[in-house]
Amino acid sequence: MSDKIWKILSDKNKVENPELQLKLNIDNVLSNLLNLRGVTNYEIAEKFFRPNLSELHNPFLMLGMDKAIQRIEEALANNERILIFGDYDVDGTTAVSIVYSYFKKFTNKIEYYIPDRYKEGYGISLKAIDYASENNIKLIIALDCGIKAIEKIKYANSKNVNFIICDHHLPGETIPDAYAVLDPKQIQCKYPYKELSGAGIGFKLIQAFAIKNNHYIEDCYDYLDLVVTSIAADIVPLTGENRILAYFGLERIKKQPRPAFKALLNLQLNKSEITISTLVFSLGPKINAAGRIEQGWKAVELMVSETDEEAQQLAKGIIETNTQRKDLDLLTTTEAETILKENQLLNSKKTTVLFNSNWHKGVVGIVASRLIEKYYRPTIVLTETDGKVTGSARSVRDYDVYNAIEQCSDLLDQFGGHKFAAGLTLKRENVELFIDRFEKAVSSNITDEQLIPRIDIDSELDFYEITSKFVRILMQLAPHGPLNMSPTFLAKNVFDTGWGSIAGTNHLKLELFQQTNPNVRFNAFAYDKGDFIHFFQKKIPMDIVYKVVTNEYNGNTFIQLIIEDIKVS
Repeated sequence: MSDKIWKILSDKNKVENPELQLKLNIDNVLSNLLNLRGVTNYEIAEKFFRPNLSELHNPFLMLGMDKAIQRIEEALANNERILIFGDYDVDGTTAVSIVYSYFKKFTNKIEYYIPDRYKEGYGISLKAIDYASENNIKLIIALDCGIKAIEKIKYANSKNVNFIICDHHLPGETIPDAYAVLDPKQIQCKYPYKELSGAGIGFKLIQAFAIKNNHYIEDCYDYLDLVVTSIAADIVPLTGENRILAYFGLERIKKQPRPAFKALLNLQLNKSEITISTLVFSLGPKINAAGRIEQGWKAVELMVSETDEEAQQLAKGIIETNTQRKDLDLLTTTEAETILKENQLLNSKKTTVLFNSNWHKGVVGIVASRLIEKYYRPTIVLTETDGKVTGSARSVRDYDVYNAIEQCSDLLDQFGGHKFAAGLTLKRENVELFIDRFEKAVSSNITDEQLIPRIDIDSELDFYEITSKFVRILMQLAPHGPLNMSPTFLAKNVFDTGWGSIAGTNHLKLELFQQTNPNVRFNAFAYDKGDFIHFFQKKIPMDIVYKVVTNEYNGNTFIQLIIEDIKVS
């Protein structure tokens, strides 16, 4: 049986916004779905349902943009060498690909630099600054990092290397003394939208340059496929400006995919099947694998490739690296689960902290996430590289793991991150002390409810309410992501018509109906829920949490239910 808490977010019998419901001519459920997503009046609804590139904000509203563009113009006019620097993850490498590709049109004195995850670590590196200084590079544009690099920027200044920082992370109390700093989360920055990805900030930079120099703004839109990939992979809110960028980015991938994406995605797919989820689960991990297992610059090399032949060749290496990453991920997860199964003391704790010096640093974050799916408690997976113990932390819903790690800071060499994910480095002799202290820190303030997984349900929805009009409007709520997740519904007292079967290893295929309207039936699919087949075969009434999707077969479109969770009614 499911041990998840089901929380219904809106009452379908209560109209939250009658005025909007009347103006849009929609039912209670749709009206409440919009209300939950901050769509509270007709004007907001119009922008939500009809994204328009003209609604993108003026990039010069961002603090530091004038200075940044002036410095780039100066570098181009003087034929200076420019280095585009970025983090090794999807957001960083897509950001570098955007800015490098765009400015390469105006100068051949430009190159990109992605730090080595293992030798240089996260963020602006001293090695990159030294490289710039030794090679007469006077300007570095840093993307998706740098907002806390106070000492590194001081060092760069001492070497006469100017930095333009383009970051989207939360600043500390002091802002680095760079030539220009772009980050809408700076307290004094009046930019209207605060949740851009790192690549989103890079896009605003090229947009500003195009506006200032009277270039075709449409040329900037060529990079929206990279922007949407960063939005998906970095799990930023899919609201406001991000929604516009994501909407048109997906359109671009469907209609004019760049050679890299043709090579990495199976574009024989029905193009309508390319969604944010495709980018999160298929494209993103392949791009990420380069930085996790090999070198992040290989991902940039692929994304900036201009011919299908070159992209196909480069993609082979990235796909092989991703296969290697998946094998390491599976092996490490299996080893971690074996440790937990064999040690009952570990299972009595409110945290999971595992250390194995042989585990690959590139997959510990993924493994931490996998362990949370199964054991659901704040989790840290540690390994050892070059004599230093490093690891990744992941948290459960509503629990601030960063704060718990901060309480152990005297045992750490360094740490960073946010509420739900963090990275840390410590000496081997401090590992056991850290494990004990972290358990105490979490145990002191985590609630029992926070240790039970929860499914948020938008609304109860009976099958007879799933009309073609309802589905047509529902599909227009995409693209989905944080603060606009794919709607989830509850149906009570459902039965299978008798066609239920097990598909694949343990998946469930059903044809469902409710006794109140037995003629309304839908095909349903539940991943890894084959154990429930007996309940349906015995005609026990069941409650399901589900999503409504559309599928195409032989040119016909049909509605299907994807079941997220099941309980006896």
